[in-house]
Amino acid sequence: MILLDTHAWVWWLSQPDRLSKAARQAIQHNLAAGIVGISSFSVWELALLVQRRRVQLSIDLLDWIAETEAIKGVTFHPVSNSIALQSVNLPGAFHSDPADRILVATARHLHATMITGDAKIRDYPHVKTLW
Repeated sequence: MILLDTHAWVWWLSQPDRLSKAARQAIQHNLAAGIVGISSFSVWELALLVQRRRVQLSIDLLDWIAETEAIKGVTFHPVSNSIALQSVNLPGAFHSDPADRILVATARHLHATMITGDAKIRDYPHVKTLW
């Protein structure tokens, strides 16, 4: 199973050439197996980025999310109490960005490889990543 970081989700659907070749292949492979995950917290993060005009989508955000939900093999994972607690108790040293902490905790909870270009996450030894 893989979990897409927020930027990986956006790039996968709007600018796939921004993803690494390995990330694109992993997404295709896991999509065929029906195990591509996206955290519901990424919905929150993306909504905030759109609202602040740091990300522009080609269609309305609600439609964009609905189109993602309709892709066979994609599952949105809610932030459970367990994930919320894990996010504040991550092992070792990790930076304080709440979105990254939630996403890392989600990947760890799901035993998923996180698709991310974020160097801070990739350098964190307590979550498996791919880029």
